[in-house]
Amino acid sequence: MRLFGTFSLVARDAQTGDLGIAVASKFLAVGAVVPWARAGVGAVATQSYANPAFGPLGLTLMEAGAGPEDILAVFARNDPGLAKRQFGLVLASGESLSYTGSECHPWAGGRWGPNYAAQGNLLTGPEVVEALVQTFLNRADLPFPERLWAALEGADRAGGDKRGRQSAALLVVGQGKGYGGMERWIDLRVDDHPDPVGELGRLLRMHRLLFDRGEARLLETGEIAWLQSLLRSQGHYAAEVTGQWDEATEQALWALLGTENLEQRYQGGPALDEATLRYLRERFA
Repeated sequence: MRLFGTFSLVARDAQTGDLGIAVASKFLAVGAVVPWARAGVGAVATQSYANPAFGPLGLTLMEAGAGPEDILAVFARNDPGLAKRQFGLVLASGESLSYTGSECHPWAGGRWGPNYAAQGNLLTGPEVVEALVQTFLNRADLPFPERLWAALEGADRAGGDKRGRQSAALLVVGQGKGYGGMERWIDLRVDDHPDPVGELGRLLRMHRLLFDRGEARLLETGEIAWLQSLLRSQGHYAAEVTGQWDEATEQALWALLGTENLEQRYQGGPALDEATLRYLRERFA
């Protein structure tokens, strides 16, 4: 079995109750194995000769009312290879646990506290886990997904997996926050990349652009004229550029935003949020 060196942070947002996992490794498609989460229940990261059953089993036990030590006991009874395993978990209550088996490859270890569990194996040293923890605790000013990513970036800069970089993932769940009302709010994976954590940050910014809804403001006459000119140049608008809003302008804007996958940011009428305006100006400069 291939060595599975990984560093991960499992966490809960104390303000919203959202749950998430940020993880990186010198391992192909780490996001397909390590992170498991269920809104209102908890989150689990399973790694180091990972036992994928720990994810669904841990969540089922949490949903049944088991605490962290109860879950560890069940894992121990059902997995004779527990000494090679590492996992972190956080319950919806904020209770947490990080476990590192005695046969995990050094450096290996973890830290946990209210609302977080940080762990890693095959790391350059304990400073990697320390960076996960300190960044998470000190960057409460950031939105929860960005806070998880920032912790991962800090750990990566501190040394990360001592074998190098390959993949990273970010999974965040929250009731009704995902596309179409799903609980899976953010599920981003970088499967094979020379700078997976940096690429994960780019994908998170793209996710925010495409799926967040900013506060729209009414467009000024000059902005409407600029938009009509843009819509004409892209083949969506055939009328004259007047600077006055009309049905043809709105239908053309819907068509352009649909092409750019930005339709979720638009609510109709002569109003757009600043992020959408900035994107259009930069994209079609």
